[in-house]
Amino acid sequence: MTFANQLKVNEIFYSLQGESVNSGLATVFVRLSGCPLRCNYCDTSYAFYKGKRFSIAEIISAVADFPAKRVCITGGEPLAQPLVILLMQQLCDLDYQVSLETSGALDISQVDSRVFVVLDLKTPTSGEVDKNLWSNLAVLRKNSQVKMVVCNRLDFDWAVGIIRKYSLIEGSEWLLSPMTPGLEPADLAEWLLACRPYLPARMQIQLHKVLWNDVAGK
Repeated sequence: MTFANQLKVNEIFYSLQGESVNSGLATVFVRLSGCPLRCNYCDTSYAFYKGKRFSIAEIISAVADFPAKRVCITGGEPLAQPLVILLMQQLCDLDYQVSLETSGALDISQVDSRVFVVLDLKTPTSGEVDKNLWSNLAVLRKNSQVKMVVCNRLDFDWAVGIIRKYSLIEGSEWLLSPMTPGLEPADLAEWLLACRPYLPARMQIQLHKVLWNDVAGK
């Protein structure tokens, strides 16, 4: 089997989803290796290079070893490996509830419409704000979420401007996450509450870091 028919996988594990609308739900995570971005606050840099190659069938078999029917495809940056599109399609065909955690840098237009997309737009402090692919916002589907990691007041003000500028399809929502560690969650909460007019955004805290002080979500 050639590399063209395989995905490089950093890890497959079972845990509680720490973010998004599925926070707190038991989920199988498939973390793919590789990422074209180098965000200053990245907490999964170990996934940039390390990993082993698996066929789609081998990945699905590993997922089936766990009891949950929710699967999160994450990274790294999953869309850096084009074969992930087929992996997600096949998981959906098997009646898994599939979510994709992806940066705002790569095209999501080919992602199966059944996949719940969490799009991570990069804020100025990330160092990768110029990599955001703004056309992605136009192809988001219902129930998608757009996340922005807020490191400081500069990032928050930038995020407010983005939310004011762009409209999401009905049923999707904006998420604001404090960098952890780095920004006190209470500060972000106070900034959000002080916004006038009302800012249509949900604040979220990474559950896995609260429970296990863990950077990887396990």
